[in-house]
Amino acid sequence: MKYILLFLVTSLSTWVFSQEKVSWEVSYNASENQIEFRATIADGWHLYSQFIQNDIGPVPTAFVFDENEAVKWTGKVQEPEAIHAYDENFEASLDFFKNQAVFTRKVSTGSKGTITGYITYMVCNEIMCLPPVDESFTITIP
Repeated sequence: MKYILLFLVTSLSTWVFSQEKVSWEVSYNASENQIEFRATIADGWHLYSQFIQNDIGPVPTAFVFDENEAVKWTGKVQEPEAIHAYDENFEASLDFFKNQAVFTRKVSTGSKGTITGYITYMVCNEIMCLPPVDESFTITIP
């Protein structure tokens, strides 16, 4: 019953609330040779980790990159240490971020060109969740 209620509240919230609880800034850090995804999260809301250890939990944050032969990656997207706490919406302990989080992905030396893709993410507050969103990004490595 609780999950049905959560689904209805989440579905209805699509009409009432827009998904503007997270703003993303994507940049290239030349000194670290990495792409940085800075998420600024609205007060009272939280953004979930890429690494959700739960089958009934929220949609984890995910980064999808379009193919580009001019860019060589040297690893996967890294994230800061998440808050690990009980989430009332899913009745489970989950990993999430509040206020701000910076995700990074390193590129090989000599990589250049335009990188495109999208970020899938979901946010919740203490009483409700908003539906997952895909946020497109474009960044150029000089």
